[in-house]
Amino acid sequence: MKRLAPFCIAALLMGGAAVAAEPAKQATPSQTSAVSAAAPAPAPMASAAAATAKSTAAPAAGAPAKIKTNKAITLSMFALIVLATLGVVVWAARKTQTAADYYTAGGGITGLQNGWAITGDVVSAASFLGMSGLISLYGIDGFLYSTGPILGFVTILLLMAEPLRNAGKYTMGDILCFRASPKPVRAAAAISTVAVSTFYLLAQMVGAGKLMQLLLDIPYKVSVIGVGTLLIIYVVFGGMKATTWVQIIKASLLLSAAVLLSILVAVKAGMNPLRLFADVVNSGAVQDHVRIAVLKHPLPEPGFDYGRRFLQPGLFLKNPLDQISLGLAWVLGAAGLPHIMMRFFTVPNAKEARKSIRVSVFLMGAFFIMTTFLGFGAAIHITPQKVAAMDKGGNMATLLLAQYLGGGEGSIGGDLFLAFVCAVAFATILAVVSGLVLAASAAIAHDIYVNIVKNGKADQKEQVLTARITSLVVGTAAIWLGIAAEKENIVALVALAFAVAASGNFPVIILSLFWRKFNTAGIVSGIVVGTIAAIGLVLVSPNMTYPKKIAADAKNVIDTLEKKQATGEILAEKDLNALNKARTDYTKNKDGKSIMGLDNPLFPLKNPGIVSVPLGFLAAIIGCLAFRDRRAEEMFDEIYVRQNTGIGIAEAIDH
Repeated sequence: MKRLAPFCIAALLMGGAAVAAEPAKQATPSQTSAVSAAAPAPAPMASAAAATAKSTAAPAAGAPAKIKTNKAITLSMFALIVLATLGVVVWAARKTQTAADYYTAGGGITGLQNGWAITGDVVSAASFLGMSGLISLYGIDGFLYSTGPILGFVTILLLMAEPLRNAGKYTMGDILCFRASPKPVRAAAAISTVAVSTFYLLAQMVGAGKLMQLLLDIPYKVSVIGVGTLLIIYVVFGGMKATTWVQIIKASLLLSAAVLLSILVAVKAGMNPLRLFADVVNSGAVQDHVRIAVLKHPLPEPGFDYGRRFLQPGLFLKNPLDQISLGLAWVLGAAGLPHIMMRFFTVPNAKEARKSIRVSVFLMGAFFIMTTFLGFGAAIHITPQKVAAMDKGGNMATLLLAQYLGGGEGSIGGDLFLAFVCAVAFATILAVVSGLVLAASAAIAHDIYVNIVKNGKADQKEQVLTARITSLVVGTAAIWLGIAAEKENIVALVALAFAVAASGNFPVIILSLFWRKFNTAGIVSGIVVGTIAAIGLVLVSPNMTYPKKIAADAKNVIDTLEKKQATGEILAEKDLNALNKARTDYTKNKDGKSIMGLDNPLFPLKNPGIVSVPLGFLAAIIGCLAFRDRRAEEMFDEIYVRQNTGIGIAEAIDH
């Protein structure tokens, strides 16, 4: 706690001086972009972009095309964050000598510190901006997105934290191969780890590029290269110790920003939650947004309370099966994320592992509750129309709210608030991508090179050198992929990360820990089938872009407006712009196909978990029963005792 205090105090002091909001991916919808703008927008946490792209509400008059920042203040805040975190890297590099130091910080992280670091790993920029943005546009549905990760970590606390800590070493492959054939299991685990990390990493890299491009007018490629260079420095030189403390600093700053903004929103509501909700219900802008943009009612329906409807579920998550599928991915996917599992190996014992989960659940729970204040505050004070005009996915809601609460655009307070939260968002992205790169490089270096290629016969110096070289390669690949994915559907990538973790990783981990008969065949088949099913279903789901659907929507706009012209009515300027855009979209997309060569999605749900998770479990069970392994059954008693008591932990964990 003493080691953590300086960072918390610094965060609170900075938060008191200035608070700002986290950046996001953007696009500016026009009145009819709803119908014609089916191109996906980057919104890592949710499909808000796709949904808002269907909005028919015109932006509020005078709504800014982009957020205006004071570049001198913003760059100064960014520089402060970078220098502070680089200082941590220099300190950590001096203490990183062995493979255990590099991968798990030597097992010397306390439960409290690890809890803060896990919070920093999970609460990404997408969480801060995406969830509050969803709430500002869709009300209570946005808050439902925050319940999944919390439930996922409750699952981890009750079932997995202690067994994973006692049975593992550095990676998921270490856990799975204890009573199975090491080489095929490590290879499968490494492929799954790299797949999950890559999809999640891409969302963060694209988010970072869009953030810098939006706030500082820096070209997208330059932004991605800059972020990638920093993360390479963090991971290559600092390893897990540097990554952990960067995450702790980031989590402290993020929570400080959220607390301060929430308090200011509460003050404006007279510190009365009921008044806050009443302000939402009575807001004319909210009522118009629900009626026009969400429910598509051209004229108000008598007796329909549009403000109250904003506080009821179903505006965004409309398909019950999609809700269930999303819930499965969130809850089980969180328990299968490789960079989260690695964190259990950084603490000295199982007791500290459990403590770290309790701390992280408390911190994340508090944070996600605060996103409700941020989202509703933005809906009241910024209005959903202005939020949507700035960014289709609502990701700029918290930034705009921070600027408003600081005194407004152009004021010193507003510029300081905005700069601080932008810097926090930047630190958030750096922390998350560092953890992801470390997880992917560990899978390649430790599982594949050290244990498959070298058969475990590599000294500490060679292991650390291999890990650093691998981190450099993975970081460089992340930069290249981030540049290549500039226009990709980020929602699909995040859906893939959680779906693969829930479908391929979670089933084999839970069965490996608790089913006596589970064996090598079950592990490999479960990982392979679950991973392929999740990826395949997303590639043929509505997450992908379907040009003919865009063309059909554009044709509807063209027919409607041309019919209006045919009556002799002169179109307003905004209608003319919409007509011209629709004609362009129609011409560009009428003969196109999706990335899989489809005209329409084959799988109707955006989230594949409801199908891919059962397939992962089924494949693991069938594979296990089809190829029985007596040795795996005989070794179950040993792993069961070890995971519950910690006996033999000294041999299992080289700290």
